[in-house]
Amino acid sequence: MKKVFLLMFTGLLAAACEKPVLGDVEDESEVPEMGGRNQIKKFTFTVKGDFGAATFTRAAGYLSADGQDMTDLWVFDYVDGECVQSVHQTTSDEAWGKPQMSLAYGSHHVYFVASRGDEPAVDAEGHVIAWGTPRDTFWKDYEVDVVSTSNGNRAVTLDRVATKLRLVVNDEVPEGCASVTVTPDRWFYGLDYVTGEAVSAQRKDRTVSVPASLVGTAGQLAVSIFGLSGADEWTANVTVTAKDADGGVLGTATITGAPFKRNRATEYSGSLFGSAGSMDVGLNGEWEQPKTGAW
Repeated sequence: MKKVFLLMFTGLLAAACEKPVLGDVEDESEVPEMGGRNQIKKFTFTVKGDFGAATFTRAAGYLSADGQDMTDLWVFDYVDGECVQSVHQTTSDEAWGKPQMSLAYGSHHVYFVASRGDEPAVDAEGHVIAWGTPRDTFWKDYEVDVVSTSNGNRAVTLDRVATKLRLVVNDEVPEGCASVTVTPDRWFYGLDYVTGEAVSAQRKDRTVSVPASLVGTAGQLAVSIFGLSGADEWTANVTVTAKDADGGVLGTATITGAPFKRNRATEYSGSLFGSAGSMDVGLNGEWEQPKTGAW
């Protein structure tokens, strides 16, 4: 279990999250009294959200969405616009999903991020988490005023800040097809955890291997990629390319102006190896209704 550290400077919380921390606080009694009373209160946050059927234990399936477990949980405590402490948990932590913090009396914004993205990198100065490969991600700005009578047990519900593009290929997968590459001309790989906005826009190839078992089948090849998104709808042009093992192109398709929005899947289906066909959209009940498009 990771310990929570309280930054003490002349008796007050100060310094940024990336700086060394002082004062390993195990309980309130270890903190010097100011004004005749302790000036912090220990909080335990039980993280909730659109994670499916969650039981509040460390069992598999806790902090899980669409059957996939989150892998990282970050908590950042801000006072007067400055980060004063932070906690990062992974699934191996004993208190996974129930982080603890000792909060000083006063007004706090506590920012929560839960994700299963790969290669996360935290920029504390820019208050951004960026992923090499983004996947489903949840976020919350939780405001709390700490006083002596505050309830230290809080349940915090996180909201999805991810979007998803899902492509289904209707025509038959030819012999030799080894991969499908999806290239949006704009895709967001980071999250500003203070504002909740998507950042770090990039144009990158996202390549998925095609199992040999799908060769000769039709309508079974599906490719999905996740990205971060703000609350407002935005669009991207997407190129889809099927290749053989040597990089030879077997089929291409272009989607113009595909719309995206957080907590919504954009789903296209159509021909990739033959002539362009119409595309239909299915409903993912755990998200908002997907958008319809054609390539």
